[in-house]
Amino acid sequence: MLKNLAKSQILIFFFIISCSSEVYEPQEYVSTNLTAEKITLSNEILKKLKKDHYIKSLVDERFNENYPLALSYLVIEQQVSFKAAITIKERFIKKVENLSNDEIIELEDKDLQSIGISYRKATYIKNVFMFFKDYSFDFIGASNKEVINELSKIKGIGIWSSEMFLMFVLMRINIFSKGDLALMNSIKINYKIDIKDESKVN
Repeated sequence: MLKNLAKSQILIFFFIISCSSEVYEPQEYVSTNLTAEKITLSNEILKKLKKDHYIKSLVDERFNENYPLALSYLVIEQQVSFKAAITIKERFIKKVENLSNDEIIELEDKDLQSIGISYRKATYIKNVFMFFKDYSFDFIGASNKEVINELSKIKGIGIWSSEMFLMFVLMRINIFSKGDLALMNSIKINYKIDIKDESKVN
């Protein structure tokens, strides 16, 4: 299952890159800092991704315009099997359905633990929602590095979660997560690449 997950992520990596070349010149995208243009690019990529039934289901698992909710999904995915993550996310979605972000913050840790979320991850999820309670950071206008630096301030959110946020929520192009163990193992198996060799992975 992990192998299949990684292969699907590779597919999305290349699909996003191919989409971006049609709707926007990459060099222009990197140099511009116009928020409206970045939103347009993200929307165009999202539309193209969702035209494919299989890719649509993968994107829908992680994309959410509610940033803390999207990050909570990623926290749940951390260090668990793909199958377990899907099951727990489904329970989490039902648990927080129709709740505001403030109401989610007020949930007891035991309420989250009752659906399979560990105490540590329950704390991380609360950290995420607390961070976004009064945030003013411009995620759309910020660079990839700036987004990673900002999200890494949240205890429980590291580079991998930040990269997945960039790719699946902000729809940024040219994101390659070397910290994704399933992805790297799939590259090793399918492309016969020594993933310990930085010169071949970079």
